[in-house]
This record gives sequence, structure tokens and C-alpha cells, in this order.
Amino acid sequence: MLGEGIIQGLVETARNFFGSYVDKDRLTTVQYPEERQPLPEAARVFPFLLYDGDDPVAGLRCVACQICEKECPPRCIHIDKSKDKKPDFVGKQQFYPAVFNIDVSVCMSCQICVEVCPFDAIRMDNAFELSTTDRFGGLLYTKRELAKSNEYYQQIHPTEAAECDERRAKELADAKAKAAAAAAAAKAAQAANPAAAPESATQASKNGAAAPAPSANGSATGAKGEPAKSETKVGQ
Repeated sequence: MLGEGIIQGLVETARNFFGSYVDKDRLTTVQYPEERQPLPEAARVFPFLLYDGDDPVAGLRCVACQICEKECPPRCIHIDKSKDKKPDFVGKQQFYPAVFNIDVSVCMSCQICVEVCPFDAIRMDNAFELSTTDRFGGLLYTKRELAKSNEYYQQIHPTEAAECDERRAKELADAKAKAAAAAAAAKAAQAANPAAAPESATQASKNGAAAPAPSANGSATGAKGEPAKSETKVGQ
């Protein structure tokens, strides 16, 4: 029938309108910002940097490899590598970003930086209330504003954070097992070396006993301490 779709749409609108007085689930309007709907786990806005522990500087996962900076399509990421190094979560010495800036006024939330990061150091945030009166400085996020804890990451993306933590725990366990094996091998090698040490010491003592010792006046003496005889020719 002509206009049947329009009639069905009007009926659905009327059902929601009158049903909103008796059924709370039909209240499609949210009184924002007093009321907020929970965001889905897959929601993403702009990137942030992850750190472990309580110190954002010491626990920052980023090693300033600059892969995200090179792969970023709008070129909104700027990184300056540090001159020194700090240990990462497995104890390996790594560089860290002395400067890490993201211009969110240019960022297009493509998530490429997250996909190419090999250290699980950058993730996508779901914070969207970022309006500011400063168009340039207020939208340039530095390392201090970007650094957020792993606990925050677990709250906004629990499934993804659990997979990341499991992978890093396995990497840490492998590193500890490798270090323990290396320590055991070094201990075994150290235990094998003293067996050869007494033999070399005995050989050295034998060589020292065979060599003549110098006397007080600087002349060589024999085994019994007597002066060694030297052949001299007396002139006629």
C-alpha cells in the first residue's frame, strides 16, 4: 500500500512517545552531562601513553623507537629520543622519549600508531570532552598529559588490557628463565675452573723452585743458598 512505510514509522514514534511515560527503557533522551551513557569498549578518540607502576616517568613503556611517528598519516606525533637509557620491565636498558607530543587538532584517530607499536606503549583513549579556548597550545598534548596508568587502561578496555598483560607476563617469565639459565651456566663454568687452578699453581711453584734466587748482593744463588759459580778468564 502506498505510504505504508511512513505509517509504520509514525506508529513506532507514537509507541515510543507514549511508552516513555510508563517504561523507562523508552526514554531515549539522556540528560547530558548530568546523565551519561556507558561508552562501548571499542570506543576510541585520541591516543595516550601507557606506564606501569606509580611513576609516569620511570614506568613509561615507550622506548622512543619513533615507529608511530613515521607511520602516522597526518604527522601529528613528534618524538625526541633521550641520550641515556633506563631499564624496562624485563630489566633491559632502553631509550625513552625526552619529548613526546601529539597534536590532537590534527590527529584523525586512525589507530595506526597503536597497531605498529611493538612495545604496547600507546593505546586509544575514549575521553571526548576535550574542548578548549586555546586552539593551538590547548590541543598540543605533551608527555605529561598523555601518560596514563595501566590501571586506567584496564578500566576503559578490559578485554584488550587483559590480553596485553598476559602477553607481557609471558615475556617477563621467559626473560627470567633465560637469565636463570645463564646464571646456572656461569656458575657451572666457575665451578669447573678451580679444578684446573691447583694444577697451574703447582706447575708455577715448580718453575719457581728451579729458577735461582738472587742473593742480597745481587748475585745468583743455587738451590742450597750458595753463590753460583761463574767462569771467568784471568789474564796472564
